[in-house]
Amino acid sequence: MTNRRNILKGVAAAGALGTFGAGYAETVQKLAKGKWSGKKPRDEHVVGNSIPAEFTIDPETGDVTLNPDQAMSYTMCIGCTTMCGVRVRVDKKANKVLRVAGNPYSPMSTDPFIPYESSVAESFAAMAQAGPGQGLTRRSTACGRGNAVLEQVDNPRRVLKPLKRVGPRGSGQWETISFEQLVEEVVEGGDLFGEGSVAGLREIRDLETPAVEGAPEFGPRANRLVWMNCVDDGRDNFVLRWLKQSFGSNNFTRHGSYCGGAYRSGSGAMFGDFKAMPHAKPDFSNAEFIIFAGTAPGNAGNPFKRIGNLVAKARSDGNLNYVVVDPVLNNAQNGPSGERARWVPIKPGTDGAMAMAMIRWMFENERFNATYLANPSKAAADATGETSWSNATHLVITDQDHPRYGHCLRGSDMGLTIEGEAYSDADPYMVISESGPVAAGASPAPLFHAGVVETPNGAIKVKTALTLLREEAMSREMSDYAEDCGIPVEKLVELAREFTSHGRKAAVSSHGGMMNGSGFYNAYALMMLNTLIGNLNWKGGTMIAGGGFSETKGPAYDLVNFPGKVKAKGLPFGRNVPYERTTEFKTKKAAGAPYPADAPWYPNAPGLATEWMSSLVNGYPYGVEALIFRNTNPIYGIPGVAHLVDKLKDPVVVPLIISIDPFINESTAISDYIVPDSVMYETWGFTKPWGGVATKATCARWPVIEPKMAQNAEGQRVGLETFLIGVAKRMGLPGFGDEAIPDAQGNLHPLNRAEDWYLRGAVNVAMTGEPVSDATDEDIELSNVARILDDMKATLKPEEWRKAATIFAKGGRYENIERSYQGDKATYAFNPPMLVWNEGLGSFRRATTGTHLPGTPAWRAPEFSDGSKVHDHYPREDWPVQVVSFKSPLQNSYSVGAKSLLRIVASNPVNVGRDLAQAHGIKTGDMVRLTTPGGTLESVAVVRDGVAPDTVAIEHGFGHRGFGAQDITIDGTTMPADPRLAAGVLLNDLGMLDPTRGKAGVWVDPVSGTAVRHGLPARIERI
Repeated sequence: MTNRRNILKGVAAAGALGTFGAGYAETVQKLAKGKWSGKKPRDEHVVGNSIPAEFTIDPETGDVTLNPDQAMSYTMCIGCTTMCGVRVRVDKKANKVLRVAGNPYSPMSTDPFIPYESSVAESFAAMAQAGPGQGLTRRSTACGRGNAVLEQVDNPRRVLKPLKRVGPRGSGQWETISFEQLVEEVVEGGDLFGEGSVAGLREIRDLETPAVEGAPEFGPRANRLVWMNCVDDGRDNFVLRWLKQSFGSNNFTRHGSYCGGAYRSGSGAMFGDFKAMPHAKPDFSNAEFIIFAGTAPGNAGNPFKRIGNLVAKARSDGNLNYVVVDPVLNNAQNGPSGERARWVPIKPGTDGAMAMAMIRWMFENERFNATYLANPSKAAADATGETSWSNATHLVITDQDHPRYGHCLRGSDMGLTIEGEAYSDADPYMVISESGPVAAGASPAPLFHAGVVETPNGAIKVKTALTLLREEAMSREMSDYAEDCGIPVEKLVELAREFTSHGRKAAVSSHGGMMNGSGFYNAYALMMLNTLIGNLNWKGGTMIAGGGFSETKGPAYDLVNFPGKVKAKGLPFGRNVPYERTTEFKTKKAAGAPYPADAPWYPNAPGLATEWMSSLVNGYPYGVEALIFRNTNPIYGIPGVAHLVDKLKDPVVVPLIISIDPFINESTAISDYIVPDSVMYETWGFTKPWGGVATKATCARWPVIEPKMAQNAEGQRVGLETFLIGVAKRMGLPGFGDEAIPDAQGNLHPLNRAEDWYLRGAVNVAMTGEPVSDATDEDIELSNVARILDDMKATLKPEEWRKAATIFAKGGRYENIERSYQGDKATYAFNPPMLVWNEGLGSFRRATTGTHLPGTPAWRAPEFSDGSKVHDHYPREDWPVQVVSFKSPLQNSYSVGAKSLLRIVASNPVNVGRDLAQAHGIKTGDMVRLTTPGGTLESVAVVRDGVAPDTVAIEHGFGHRGFGAQDITIDGTTMPADPRLAAGVLLNDLGMLDPTRGKAGVWVDPVSGTAVRHGLPARIERI
């Protein structure tokens, strides 16, 4: 039933927003008056702005008739990191993408997705609902952002020719140069800017001279070239071939440490892999209860479009109820959902307190899956019909003074004879029995034990992993957890009771949202809830993604190995390895004081772009000679990094900075050279889903329009691949040129252009396992793969090109939905154990303190690198407000360049809860000042319900200083800044440096090294 009071609330809110939303005027006019608003619709179409249909289907025969002026192609969207399969409509004459929708073959865009065996014509019929009673069954969609970001292809601010800076770094002054000059200068170096000699890539690629004299662990000088990436958009394998296997640098990092890395690291702790960071997603279609923590279905969390679709169906047609636990209420809860969707506000950054409270209650009330947890091995799990297992029963050494403190007790510790090296996979884990420790076998073992065991080397104190988790959970009272997270005890109990009332058909989901000072342990604790009920690999529980079909290592071509391949060596620049492996540690230990290190080290983390910024400006562990940004923007994305940027502008700190990017963003702006690159539908790539898809899936992206970048002397469009190939050939690097790619028979094929790589990659995707069928002439015509047909025929073998054509014609390769499960079990089960106790975590010492951290999930208030609590430095009475960011399903930092989205979401006000606003006399439309220890910003306030107490929320994606928000001069002509692109504020401007670090660095999580943007201590005032 419609509630008139709620409607009036909405009207009032819309009126309030008018005080700041000048950018919404056109939208409001259209909403209010439609096409009678004084503007005449375009005459060439009967209905408003619709464009002619791309094809028609004869309802009697099912025949497809194409619009001869348009092409329909299946490819990939890159409007966000989900990278969904889509179909695009192209105006052939104008070389312009007209519209984007979903790919019906792709599970990222369609549910249920159509069988892969369906022809392209049949896929068109499915989308057109050409059949009785189909309705919207096969509807395949793109999200609002995906529909708009195609505008970036024609963005007038695109970089289309190579640029070289003129004047000081970061001055916004550029000149165009030829591709050939670009390659020559970056390879050979010299006095490139009239500022003194700069080493070129040829000189830096020294595989013999150490990067650091006297510290061989850092490898050769070649490591002084470092590469910062954004997300893997399907081209990273090409990059890694050039950087690691050809040039010989081991330094590559992506953006995860300032995106959602804390969640991924915490999940990786449980899944036993801190580098690959596996993570599971709920089975949204079959789960009965889900807790979304720090994320919201349909609003954020990869793959957000698919999750939103599945959750909407499950709560309307299925048995799903869910709770969103977040400081900010967003569109995850709505009126029609009723009680099936609830919001629970929480203090920012305290999800671990909530999770540990639930775990405590589960132990107190024996609401954990004891039968599942008692299996100490895969053999035991198989014997009891389980789909996974854990190390809950494994004995852990708890003697603080023992050299193997924090490690699990192994057979070699007990003097057992093993076949293989000690502590290898051949060395069994020990569990307790009535006769003492025994090797874990194919039968259940006791869950709880604490005692002393006798070994050949003396007595050792041990506890089971589950005992240690129970002790950690019981170390605080429920009332303490409740006070810390702001959720009443009765609500915590209600969540725990509901979560444990559905057998295995309950799950916790979190992706993003953990980027706070306690993010790693918060994520570990949340994910442990799934393990305690044993829901992994079960229908209705959680599952790892089905994976994809590799394009690099396949049955047809080997894109990994090649003659002359180099093995990159040396500890990584981001310090994500044990400090104890360094010469610094050994030297300090010999002097009697191994701790603290000069800066933090993060052995339980992947590559860290956050710490790279500190390493770059401080020259620790060594100085960098060349930095390459590839379609990334850490200067915009890392909270607090603004304090370090001025140093990066000094060529003495980093002598050579190259950006490969279609746009001049905040990071590109401080480069020396810019290499233009392709956008969206001009480019190649292969990706697989991050999670949430139970079947194998590989999405293929290919140039469905002619790229707009300038051409080099050989007629190739300048871009990432062209640049790397050009540099490699000038330097004579292995793996490129005429004899570079081995086939299955050992014959070598050329790698002289992007097509040489990606077309052969498509053959590998097509030939893996049971090969796909050949594309028919009709498939090729209907999908416009005819556009690249000549290239395929010229590059591939006669028996291969139709296989590759199938991959591009259908936008990838997608295993049929029937492969999702085998009965009630996931087809692609994750087999390694769930780690209730993580040895790597529990045994390492913090480089800055020499102290240990818990090896189980735990609740820990935010800390700085020296172990001191943040609130001890910045007391809550002085900093009573906490600031958080949240994401929009429409906007991100990249999509703001799409004008159509700016007409919908033009800026980002500061969201203030009603109680906080009242306490400070703030009303909607007032200007407010937010201050943190790291910075200050001023913005307009929107007072609203749905914000946790004492919390201020800022939407991410606005507040640009680059990306068109500043004047740019190229060849003496200035393009003035667009004020729309500079609209709003950026929460990262409030980010903080860690005041306890001797070498300047941003505040990061102490374990995962990930950026802190949630829970920043702040003050707010009306101005």
